[in-house]
Parts: sequence; C-alpha cells; structure tokens
Amino acid sequence: MQADKLLTPLHLGAITVNNRVLMAPLTRLRSREPGDVPVPLMAEYYAQRAGAGLIIAEATQISPQGKGYAGAPGIYSEEQVRAWKEITDAVHAKGGRIALQLWHVGRVSHSSLQPDGEAPVAPSAIAADTNATLRGEDGSPVRVQASTPRALETAELADLIEDYRRATDNARRAGFDYVEVHAAHGYLLNQFLSPEANQRTDEYGGSVENRTRLTLEVLDAVIGEWDADHVGIRISPLGVFNGQSDVGQEDAAYYLVEELAKRKIAYLHVSEPDWAGGPAYSDDFRQSLRERFAGVIVAAGGYTSEKAETLIRAGLIDAAAFGRPYIANPDLAERFAAGAELNEPRPEFFYTTSAEGYTDYPTLTE
Repeated sequence: MQADKLLTPLHLGAITVNNRVLMAPLTRLRSREPGDVPVPLMAEYYAQRAGAGLIIAEATQISPQGKGYAGAPGIYSEEQVRAWKEITDAVHAKGGRIALQLWHVGRVSHSSLQPDGEAPVAPSAIAADTNATLRGEDGSPVRVQASTPRALETAELADLIEDYRRATDNARRAGFDYVEVHAAHGYLLNQFLSPEANQRTDEYGGSVENRTRLTLEVLDAVIGEWDADHVGIRISPLGVFNGQSDVGQEDAAYYLVEELAKRKIAYLHVSEPDWAGGPAYSDDFRQSLRERFAGVIVAAGGYTSEKAETLIRAGLIDAAAFGRPYIANPDLAERFAAGAELNEPRPEFFYTTSAEGYTDYPTLTE
C-alpha cells in the first residue's frame, strides 16, 4: 500500500507540519551528569531526523524529583534550557519541528537518583514491580528494582503542578514548537489515573473523576502557561507497563479522553499496549476514542507505514509516531516516500552514550 495519506501535511494546533510521520519519544540516556544536561551529540541526532512531521523529543524530567533514569535530560535549569536551545536550533535549521515531552516518573525511580537520597514520590506508598535505571561503574545502564515510594501529601500537589508550568516556560524559551505532557506508561500522572497505584482517600483518589483530577490540573497549567495550540498529551489506555496494568479500564479512558477533548489541545498521542505485551486495540475501542476526540489523534506502538495508512484512511487516527524504526532510519519519512527498504533496529545500540548507534546506518539524504 502506498503511503499517500501518511505523507500529506497535517494541521497540528499552531502549525501545519509537512507529513504525518512523527518521531516518537525515545529515551537514549545521553545527557551529562550531574546536571542532566543535554549534550551536543543530541543536536546531531535530532537534526538527522528533521524530516519527520514532528519530532517528539525524549522524555525529560520537570524536576530533580522527577528523575528515574540516569542519563535522561531535564528541563528545570537554565543550563538545560541553553543546551536544548542548541538542539532545537539544529532541528529548525533543517526545516524540522520538535516537541518536548514533560516527564515525572513518580515511583519508577530509585532513592539514589532522588534529591538527598530520599524515597521517590507516588500517589500512594505502593512499590512498583519494575526497575529504575542507574549507571554501572563503566557508565552503562544498569536496571535496579525501583525503591518503595512515599505518598505525596495533598498540599504538595500545587508545587508539582507549578513544576510542570515552569517546565513549559523553559521549553518554550528553549525553542520547542510544542510540549507534550507524559501521562502514560506507569509514570506519575498515569499512576494517579490507575486504581492499582492510586489508593488515596482525598480528592485525588477513589472515583474516576478524582483519579483524573491531577492530570487535568497539570494540563490546564501547561495550557495556561502557553496555549492549547502548542500542547499535546500522551496517554496509554488499557496499557500494561512498569508493573502497572490498566487493562479493563475502558470507562476511565473514555472519561479522560472526553475531558481532553474539551481543552482543544493540539493533539492526543495514544500509545497502544500491544508493543509491550498488552492486548491489541479492537476496532470498537478505536472508534469509541474517535467519537470522543474530534481533534488530531496520533497513534504509536509497533506501527508500520501500512498500518498507519490503513487507520488514517479509515479516519481512526490522523498520524502515527514511529519509535525504533527512527533509531535505525534517521530519514524514515523520506524512505516511506521513496518506497525504500528500511534498516532493521539494532537494540544493542539503543542506550549507547556515543554516536555509533546511528552513524553506522546509511541514509537516503547523504
């Protein structure tokens, strides 16, 4: 099947992007520590992929407390803002567009990564059956059981929301075209959404409406700092990830999506669960999401150009975000346009701290 629709322009809030081939956020763990500062290599990496309709840059912690992966970047200091500005400038020089994903991992962390060695925070003091990522003696990533978190006090949530607002201002000053709120994959906002991870008895726990409250308050603060046309959100309905399962939570997903639709954000980014061992979406579930969200829906999760084209033509999604294929093929959109063969991803290079993970691959634009 020709990728005719996939390669057409798309009105994405404030901007019309060149195509519907988006680059999904991909954790690469290349930032300088201490300080969680992006490095020049990242400017080269993202500029190589400027042919995407939109690059969604790797998940980026909004505060030191939000960290769960050694080597992940931040967006809470002036040094980080300056480093990110070099990256966005490089992408824009190649004609690309780039969003920053705002991230707080919540309980998916380890005390050694937290300020003063404190426990990570979460909606409830329930340990996640998953790992955080530390650095080994040789600098390579090491997976370690996440620490048991402490429950956030209700009074602390205003400061958390302020961290998201401040991160949005920093991202805008760093030259990003959009911000994307990360509310997926078992991280903090998704933990609040989940009845497994959230057993609070205040106004942020219990009912679907209460569990959704923090995500919506964060989103409203981000929109208030910028505007809805420059804001997206990533969710993972019915997902299984980071020791958390939302399988069977269709009603909660529908309520969240209806509330997101009211805010007229630039896009809704749906990470589908089958790439991580969860159930594939049914056609009925896809249709139910579309009925509740008339704006731009970006889908991700093991997509091929054929799958994306089929669902775009059916009107169920508007664009697709590609992850691992973009690591292996910096010119992925160009390859789709040319009908060219794709390089296969090489997982052994996914978390390197040098350039060999992608410079081994030839590109059509060399």
